[in-house]
Amino acid sequence: MSWLADRLAGHARSAPGRHAVVEGPRRFDYARLDVEVDAFAAALRALGIGAGDRVALVLPNTIEAIVATYGTWRTGAVVVPLNAQAKARDFEPWLRHSGARVVVHEAGHREARLAVDALESPPRVIALADAPPDTGGMRWIDLPAGDAGLSAGTVPDDALAAIVYTSGTTGQPKGVMLSHANFAANVQSIIAYLGLGADDSTVTILPFYYSYGASVLHTHLAAGARLVIETNLVFPHLMVETIARERASGFSGVPSTYALLLNRVRLGEYDLSSLRYLTQAGGAMAPALAARLREALPGARLFVMYGQTEATARLAWLPPGRLDDKAGAVGVAIPGVELEVRDESGTRAAPGVIGEVHACGANIMQGYWRDAEATAGVIGADGWLRTGDMGHVDADGFLFLAGRRSDMIKTGAHRVHPKDIEEAIAELDGIAEVAVVGIDDELLGQVVKAIVVFADGADTSVDRIKAHCRERLATYKIPKFIEAAAELPKTASGKIRRSALAGRAQGEAT
Repeated sequence: MSWLADRLAGHARSAPGRHAVVEGPRRFDYARLDVEVDAFAAALRALGIGAGDRVALVLPNTIEAIVATYGTWRTGAVVVPLNAQAKARDFEPWLRHSGARVVVHEAGHREARLAVDALESPPRVIALADAPPDTGGMRWIDLPAGDAGLSAGTVPDDALAAIVYTSGTTGQPKGVMLSHANFAANVQSIIAYLGLGADDSTVTILPFYYSYGASVLHTHLAAGARLVIETNLVFPHLMVETIARERASGFSGVPSTYALLLNRVRLGEYDLSSLRYLTQAGGAMAPALAARLREALPGARLFVMYGQTEATARLAWLPPGRLDDKAGAVGVAIPGVELEVRDESGTRAAPGVIGEVHACGANIMQGYWRDAEATAGVIGADGWLRTGDMGHVDADGFLFLAGRRSDMIKTGAHRVHPKDIEEAIAELDGIAEVAVVGIDDELLGQVVKAIVVFADGADTSVDRIKAHCRERLATYKIPKFIEAAAELPKTASGKIRRSALAGRAQGEAT
């Protein structure tokens, strides 16, 4: 079986009664989780699913999502995790492109069923509770029994483990191919620098169908730790109540997650003394936000991290002890990874010179599913991945990101990275969130626009923001337009949807 599935089985043998997953009132120990995984694998075998077949999961964070993932791996099949919040117009090209033979979805998931029904050769459907119409579907509780022992076997390290889609409905779907070796390498590195062990537990709100959420899931199960699933994202105080009640030692979020907690919850009113570590990825965290978080939770070590789906999850981490002297950095390469910043000619850039970040390691994807041309565009002949992220390293080898190549604002003769401006504005009191985009300008090509979410009761003066920017930034970086917004558009994982923001800002400026 795969390395991760084998780790799960090992914990079931050595510590069967230790809690593995908590979801509301449901608590599965490692023994029960392993039995459920084996049973799902046997059921897939009974349906004729074997090595290399694709099993699509349209599931929110549930115990069943974990069982289906690890059960699929025990058959040697490939997991295709899909955004459960997507629509039929998203699912249909993903399912067709992946060639999924089975789709697992929640009860009554209309959009998933519409997509399945639109396919020329519909895959088998497994629904968590409802009885699907006569399309070869079945309920999870009615899955055929089988000999679980037949589902176990050796899966080659380089065998495909997952196809993770990173694009929408426009153009060719982009499916990142990750092997079992990719997952093993990344998980082991993360466990090492976080110091994860069986005594740890984490409250997770990050979707398992995205790389960050998947890494939280796999690292904690591989370490024999406990995973507490929290779904009350609309009510941030409930997240904090869960952390306190479950005495969690860890919590992971994107910058907007922490901004929400700091701005909407009085953290000092909760007993969060159990927290040992906080992790942050999924976008740049402004040093000012990191400072506020550390002040609010001084007992927890904050790990700022950087990664990509094409790198399974993680590429770099900033040791908590360097947060002050390396403020704004995303750190150094994780164990087993090499990072380089290269200029336009492909030559390694000198310290302080901005270029594109390249990465090499055992966690780098195999390529894009059924798209050799796109693969060749990002993985060079030398095996290094072009990340599309711009940045520089300092004299000590610490990486500082400047933003996506595609996010760069070209104003006059200057090239401006939104992150520089966002960090400066975030230093002001009363700024909950900020995003900066470029909008078209007849004279300069583009000008800078900042969209700001103010905290309750904050000074909303635009002049105050511009005055601060004049003190901190070069003239060409000062936003020409500043707009207040109630919220910023985000993906299901909490990342700011900068493309949607740019489109909206452009429309409002014309």
